[in-house]
Amino acid sequence: MSVTPHMAVALQDRFLRDLPEMAVRWQAETPPDARLLVLNGRLAAELGLDPAWLRGPDGLRFLVGNLVPDGATPVAQAYAGHQFGGFVPRLGDGRALLLGELADEHGHLRDIALKGSGPTPFARGGDGLAATGPMLREYLISEAMHALGVPTTRSLAVVGTGRPVQRDTELPGALLTRVAGSHLRVGSFQYAAASGDADLLRRLADHAIARHYPAAAAAQRPYLALFEAVVGAQASLTARWMLIGFVHGVMNTDNMTISGETIDYGPCAFMEAYDPETVFSSIDFWGRYAYGNQPAVAGWNLARFAETLLPLISESTEEAVGLAEESFGVFHTRYDAVWAPGMRAKLGLSADAGAAHLIDELLALLKAGRVDYTSFFRHLGRAARGDAGPTRELFDDTAGFDDWLPRWRALDPDPESMDRTNPVYIPRNHLVEETLSAATDGDLEPLERLLEALTAPYDERPGLQRYAAPAPEDFGAYRTFCGT
Repeated sequence: MSVTPHMAVALQDRFLRDLPEMAVRWQAETPPDARLLVLNGRLAAELGLDPAWLRGPDGLRFLVGNLVPDGATPVAQAYAGHQFGGFVPRLGDGRALLLGELADEHGHLRDIALKGSGPTPFARGGDGLAATGPMLREYLISEAMHALGVPTTRSLAVVGTGRPVQRDTELPGALLTRVAGSHLRVGSFQYAAASGDADLLRRLADHAIARHYPAAAAAQRPYLALFEAVVGAQASLTARWMLIGFVHGVMNTDNMTISGETIDYGPCAFMEAYDPETVFSSIDFWGRYAYGNQPAVAGWNLARFAETLLPLISESTEEAVGLAEESFGVFHTRYDAVWAPGMRAKLGLSADAGAAHLIDELLALLKAGRVDYTSFFRHLGRAARGDAGPTRELFDDTAGFDDWLPRWRALDPDPESMDRTNPVYIPRNHLVEETLSAATDGDLEPLERLLEALTAPYDERPGLQRYAAPAPEDFGAYRTFCGT
């Protein structure tokens, strides 16, 4: 139902107008008993939305897609994707809807979309619904990532639907209202390229340029400039993941955005004991998306993106391939430009002199000792102030660290900058599970408490000590699931 809400919400339908072949008009299901579980008031304000209105009956109907502003047209987006290396030519929003685009307080367009709003023609036999736990998980971790300075889709709200969802057991249902720079993916380009419609592919590329990289339009080769811009954005993003120990878990091409934002918080988790082979996803049997593989997988996905753009880059396939291969060098340059200074900042070092060898040596020590990654770097700030005790206690065998420590101290690390770089609080896996279990049972207080810690991750505060501690030994090996 399209009506004008009491608070005017100016949603645009630019994606539908530009790319009707990739959009299916659809309507969100009406939840039998909608109840707001959590609302992101700060994000609402950034979007020019009144949090008080969103908490009211009309706002709640807007958040679940049942009150559609005049001029908006909800659509399910079409896309393809490589899933664990295998190409699927038709995926699309099986349980998601793009409500429309909204200009934020800075004039930037942001997608407002739903997740868990019912099946669409892309649902492939699924029920199109979502359970409370996975939706709150995305809210928690996406907001933590934002607070950590990592480009990400955001979560505006999670609404309980009052409709049970059948998974392994019956669970309470919920849907997420998600905000993104856009939902354009590498898989979007794969869908357009696979269609064989050259005009559609060009319009999609032009849409992406106008939305995200307008400077590319003035380049001698605009579509090559688009490729370079996406490569640079994704290289930077992947480096940021590596710096904080984040494991995405499902880096399929349909989960790689053109904007360079993190998207899809299904089987993701934060690494605790440092190990490049860390895998959390229950279905990643071969470690394709392990922590240490993420830069290589990002590169592989971007090569798939390049393949879709070749006809736009040059009429000569040979020339297009050569230009794309040359442009791909941006990945390594941009990745190193983020990762290397980022690691130096974690160590409190402003200069490169001697840092590279120290970093390599340190990571080997952390791996050998299975040392908690986040705790180590946060405690190391105290070691820079002269108190190395808490850091040494993280090692069973301290000989290697004791040899490394004075050589690092000789470079005069800055402890204050380390405290601004190394978080105290991350979404610890045991805390996330504890919080989601409580929320599934109807207790939202642990969620609010955890959000309090995660949204100010660098500020150590009394009373929040347990949110900085690694998982207890009896927590065991951690596995995550896609939440579908």
